[in-house]
Amino acid sequence: MIGKKITKAEIIDGVYEKTGVNRRDIKTTVDLALEEIKDALSKGSLIELRGFGTFEIRIRKGRKKARNPKTGENVAVLSHGIAAFRAGKELRQAVWNLPARNEALDEISSD
Repeated sequence: MIGKKITKAEIIDGVYEKTGVNRRDIKTTVDLALEEIKDALSKGSLIELRGFGTFEIRIRKGRKKARNPKTGENVAVLSHGIAAFRAGKELRQAVWNLPARNEALDEISSD
C-alpha cells in the first residue's frame, strides 16, 4: 500500500485550506454528497463522475457451501449486491507513475 490513510475529516480540512469556506458547510456538503451516492446505489443506479470513476452495484452469486471464517461453520450465502468502483481515465493516469510502482520495476529489472 502506498501512502497513509486519509479520513473524511482530513478531506474536509484540505477543502477548507483551499477554499476558506466554513468547515461546517464543507462537512455538510461532503456528507450530503456521500448520502446521495449511497441512496442512488441502493436504488440500483450507476453513478458516473467523469474523470474520477464510476460507482455501481454488482451482484455476487450465492453459494450453498460457504464457510464462516470466524467459526469455521458451513453456511449458505444468498445472492447479494456489492458496491464496486471503477477508476476513470484521468484518475488512472494520475496514479499510474507512483513511486512504489517504479521501485517494484527496479526490483524486477535487477533480478
